[in-house]
Amino acid sequence: MRARRAALVGALTAVSILTVSACGATGQKQAKDKSDGPVTGLRIMVPNTPGGGYDTTARTAAKVMEDTKIASGIQVFNLPGAGGTVGLQRTVNEKGNGKLAMQMGLGVVGASYAAKSKATLAQTTPIAKLMEEAGAIVVPKNSPYKTINDLVTAWKKNPKGMAVGGGSSPGGPDHLLPMQLAKTVGIDPKKVNYIGYDGGGELLPAILGNKIAFGASGFGEFLDQIEAGQVRVLAVTSEKGVAALGYVPTLKSEGIDLVFTNWRGIVAPPGISDADKQVWIDSLTAMHDSKEWKDELTKHGWTDAFMAGDKFATYLTEQDKAVADILTELGLA
Repeated sequence: MRARRAALVGALTAVSILTVSACGATGQKQAKDKSDGPVTGLRIMVPNTPGGGYDTTARTAAKVMEDTKIASGIQVFNLPGAGGTVGLQRTVNEKGNGKLAMQMGLGVVGASYAAKSKATLAQTTPIAKLMEEAGAIVVPKNSPYKTINDLVTAWKKNPKGMAVGGGSSPGGPDHLLPMQLAKTVGIDPKKVNYIGYDGGGELLPAILGNKIAFGASGFGEFLDQIEAGQVRVLAVTSEKGVAALGYVPTLKSEGIDLVFTNWRGIVAPPGISDADKQVWIDSLTAMHDSKEWKDELTKHGWTDAFMAGDKFATYLTEQDKAVADILTELGLA
């Protein structure tokens, strides 16, 4: 079981693929030629609440494309619900709409199974994977737990009495992370008292208000609060430390043998034209190649893991199968 679980986690997290060049429907056309002028009329749907990781990623991407004149007048809007599957259904319903795309990631992959969504990611048009982000175990500033091992010791004594919150519904990365952590430290995942929130925008008040013992989510959700001293990161889930946080230990450095990484990407509705698909791929490729985007990666502590077109479609299929396997093991799919 341990070997299988490790393989699944490896499939879920995947090693970061740095700066992979995009390939389009034909595999020939490269980044958008700026001489054509900015693209207009693009809309990006965020399938959860404002302030969360999807929201931050989508608005950052839109701003970079605007600032670099790749596109103009991009509309970013939120359509939360059911861990992202309300937005997924809307995306599938918008068949042929080449101006719309949805910000998504590992959370939507899991939610599509856990929520038993009629709409599936296999029905969408994969556009690009944008980045990866380490997870973090976070507590409020007045928490009695000063280290990750302090927290784990207390958690093992009373797993049902210690609520852990995440910004995703069952099946999402914030749910999978504490389940994997529990398994790793010897806690039965079925005893974990997990409370799901619809994105980091809802999770943060629960942490600050001491409604949960700790949060498990991408650290980028809390950067402002970390800098302000309102929350503390006990550990990050990456292989190595995160420069944006200064010195925060990894789980592995604290003797907990777990690495877990989230990712985010963009998909479009089914049935869009090859030309519209190429506009999205070329625009996001040009964005990825810009200094402005690289600066944002550094600012947010994101890992460059860009891939587009057919490469992302293959990756998404692999992630979908890996998540289905692990949720089946947990009895959630």
